[in-house]
Amino acid sequence: MGTPHFLVIPLPVQGHVNPLMQFSQVLAKHGCKVTFLHTEFNHKRANTAGASHDNNHEGSQIKLVTLPDGLDPEDDRSDVLKLLLSMNSTMPALLPKLIEDINALDVEDKITCVVVTINMGWALEVAHKLGIKGALLCPASATSLASAACIPRLIEDGIIDSEGRPTKKQEIQLSPDIPMMDTENFPWRGFNKTFFEHLEREMQTLELGDWWLCNTTKDLEPGAFSISPKFLPIGPLMSNESNNSSFWQEDTACLQWLDQQPPQSVVYVAFGSLAIMEQNQFQELALALDLLNKPFLWVVRPSNDNKGNNNAYPHDFVGSKGKIVGWAPQKKILNHPSIACFISHCGWNSTLEGVCSGVPFLCWPFFTDQFLDTSYICDVWKIGLGLDKDENGLISRGEIRKKVEKLVGNEEVKARSLKLKEKTLNSVGEGGQSSKNLNMFINWAK
Repeated sequence: MGTPHFLVIPLPVQGHVNPLMQFSQVLAKHGCKVTFLHTEFNHKRANTAGASHDNNHEGSQIKLVTLPDGLDPEDDRSDVLKLLLSMNSTMPALLPKLIEDINALDVEDKITCVVVTINMGWALEVAHKLGIKGALLCPASATSLASAACIPRLIEDGIIDSEGRPTKKQEIQLSPDIPMMDTENFPWRGFNKTFFEHLEREMQTLELGDWWLCNTTKDLEPGAFSISPKFLPIGPLMSNESNNSSFWQEDTACLQWLDQQPPQSVVYVAFGSLAIMEQNQFQELALALDLLNKPFLWVVRPSNDNKGNNNAYPHDFVGSKGKIVGWAPQKKILNHPSIACFISHCGWNSTLEGVCSGVPFLCWPFFTDQFLDTSYICDVWKIGLGLDKDENGLISRGEIRKKVEKLVGNEEVKARSLKLKEKTLNSVGEGGQSSKNLNMFINWAK
């Protein structure tokens, strides 16, 4: 056999592109060939943001190719359902030709395996028809993948209805060794009927993948792996490469600013690439940061579209102790000695990055799997605290201040965070469980 050649296809949102690019870099380090498929729109966007302009990473091991997503340039791609439907109706017809072209250029090492993130299962169907093996790389936690895999059973047991809504308020266990889960916190909470039906179909399509690779470790969420023999923990995917797939220009000047702050003094605030905060909550957060009387680094993302994040700062906001940036090199920030805690939406990528940096969390989940991740952080690993809303549904400045004061300087939480960091990073070290699993996967692909 020649070298394994992977065609990797992420859903074109930042939280899927990043882990799949990290995975590609790991495969390349193991001597595999990787072809990374961007949508044309995202490829342009990443290039505009100053990502690397050549089409090759890691020498020539990672090649970039593109296909159109079927939308017009001015369409709103933050409407994920619209994007999915468009890709589903245009891309499957174009993929076989692309695979043929890639193989024609590389007759010795044709594509041996297609790896997708969730919502891109159509590509596994195309690969299956062409006799090419497939796998899923799940960008969320293994537990949230496990809960989606249990949808038919949850409906059958009457825990959720056919549209994914809980039939009553209760806590359940997906399996004896998974922590109790509030049925309100399933990752599809807030989805409409169309989206939930799409998810049901998607889970069936993903069965075509021989493996469901999870960016996690056996120790972080041991119970999830009992759900299906397809689950394989290969995380945390930590690449030290610069992020050449970011959609926004990263502000690296904030690292010099961090160098000037005392150790473990800075409150880092960032809510990922999709969450949008309502205006009055945004203002409350701004005033809370003034109130803290600590240095803070706050990522306020540039607006993606015309309706996005154009929040106005309150007129009495001073912000003199802080720095506000549009987009930031998050891994480097979290590993900086001046960071005291991380106010996060608790998406899985941010959760892993925080865990691998040993930084305590203040959890502020918005949607999908973030509530589940929050319960791991607060109740299972005990490395963070949740924020409670007041009677108006706001997280008040007083609440933020109270929780920051409770968290920063809490030696027990800090000690647990550092212990979990060590354990998690050991998984990808020499002889660690995730490293062994990854080698097994690569040998399978060969």
